[in-house]
Amino acid sequence: MSTFSRFRGVAAPLDRANVDTGQIFPSRFLRKPRTAGLHQFLFRDLRYDEQGNERPDFILNKPAFRKTQILVTQSNFGCGSSREWAVHALVDSGIRCIIAPSFGEIFQLSCYRNGLLPVVLREADTNALRRDLNDRPGTALCVDLDAQSVEAEQLGTFRFEISSSRKSRLKSGLDDCALALEKLDAIKAFADVYTAKLPWNRVEPSLRDR
Repeated sequence: MSTFSRFRGVAAPLDRANVDTGQIFPSRFLRKPRTAGLHQFLFRDLRYDEQGNERPDFILNKPAFRKTQILVTQSNFGCGSSREWAVHALVDSGIRCIIAPSFGEIFQLSCYRNGLLPVVLREADTNALRRDLNDRPGTALCVDLDAQSVEAEQLGTFRFEISSSRKSRLKSGLDDCALALEKLDAIKAFADVYTAKLPWNRVEPSLRDR
């Protein structure tokens, strides 16, 4: 996944609460492979009508927000089912950060595992940011992971909290598999000691390699 340190991008105000993963990525597209370009299914039913035409009132269809890389939304974003495809679609669309007062728990964890930064700010702060973005379409925000801050030209700086382990994961761009592979030698050493002490737990190569 991509590394994240300091990022500046166009921000869009998504004035909706309780946006669930079914709205982010409708279930009928779950069979699509990652290579199919999941960005085209992001907010599919909110962005397009039944004939496949763009809904002009949806924020990401407006000219100033077509290159959005930061979303500022309302509470409980990403609630509902645990489909990781919702996060994949956001990432594949170029979204690097989502700012909200709260997130669905599983969705939030999936964001960290895929290089998407979920920033939690007070509701009053996200309301102020969305008002500013609505008033000045195309405005950019700067998100600094080292400083744990969101910088808005007209409103100042907002601080957010993040655990050191999640911060390190995003800065290094390492997912769970990559983190495990970094400790492969230690894992092998442990396995050798473990099987030496408990030889009846040893897996025969002929079985292990199947």
